[in-house]
Amino acid sequence: MLIGLLFVSVCFLAFANGANDNFKGVASLFGSGILNYRLALAWATATTLAGSVAALFLAQTLLIKFSGKGLAPDELIHTLPFMIAVASGAGLTVILATRFGFPISTTHSLLGAMAGSTLVATGPSFNLAPLLDNFVLPLLLSPIAAIFLAGLLYWLGRRYLTAQAAADAFCVCVDTAGDADFAGIGPQGIAAAKSMSATSINLDSAKVCGQQQHKVLFGFNLSRLADSLHVCSAGAVCFARGLNDTPKIAALLLMVPTMSQQNGMLTVALVMMTGGLLNAQRVAETMSHKITRISHGQGLAANLVTAGLVIFASKLGMPVSTTHVSVGSLFGIGWVNHNANKNVIASIALSWLLTLPCAAACAAGIYYFAAN
Repeated sequence: MLIGLLFVSVCFLAFANGANDNFKGVASLFGSGILNYRLALAWATATTLAGSVAALFLAQTLLIKFSGKGLAPDELIHTLPFMIAVASGAGLTVILATRFGFPISTTHSLLGAMAGSTLVATGPSFNLAPLLDNFVLPLLLSPIAAIFLAGLLYWLGRRYLTAQAAADAFCVCVDTAGDADFAGIGPQGIAAAKSMSATSINLDSAKVCGQQQHKVLFGFNLSRLADSLHVCSAGAVCFARGLNDTPKIAALLLMVPTMSQQNGMLTVALVMMTGGLLNAQRVAETMSHKITRISHGQGLAANLVTAGLVIFASKLGMPVSTTHVSVGSLFGIGWVNHNANKNVIASIALSWLLTLPCAAACAAGIYYFAAN
């Protein structure tokens, strides 16, 4: 009975995680208009699933950390009521935030749920040192690093492009339509159309004028290339999220005797995918349109920083929050451009502050009833 309840609780948490987190990596694609909601969601789902599968080989350290070892006494970790309370408390917190469109951290929810359950079980003997040393520090530093790095990367890129434009000689480009543009309408029609067509006059560098607005360099369309890199960077963020989040949730299934680590991770991955497909729209709107206005270059910079930080942290076994890193990157871009929506940022920050106590209270109540 309790084993079945644990399995259902973990699946509920995985569903809530997918609903809240699935769209965070592709928010810049939707916000900048490169992809519509459905295409962005499909790309996020596919790349997150790939990251979850990769977690089987690359994220074993996180699986051990989020089993609760070191945070709670060993004799408590190996009890079903504890694991049920942790999964249910974290899941309730994440799904509640999803309902209101707040992108919160599943990592924070899990830590709060572990702390609340442990506090009820052990009382005053609860040891905060492992929580502060192994979890809180990476969670606090990661969004600060994301704000700084994303802002710096975009600022440097903008300075470089500005310097390049200033260094080039400027010319006036006069562009009129050629006969090929009016093919099929006859000589008289061509003359009439040319007389009515607007002449395009552009002030730019000689290099750009020479490209005749096609934005082609060495045979490559630069605009399409930048968009492709943006899409790839968003996929990298989603891959990193799957890599980082899957073992955290799958660690709660270690108490199920008939389930291996591999099967546990695959189960979590599939349920996360389902939650993301069915219930991601509210958080998608917040991330894509309410934090800051996003251009193609800004989204690319934010995604590169997010993917790099999360993959680096996963490899080192550091439990950073993809949510905090992603939101921090977007805020760093908005801060540089003076376009950040401070009210929305303040609301998100408040939801982050409430995540730990909310998850702790939910898990403590569930543990109290499950253990008695």
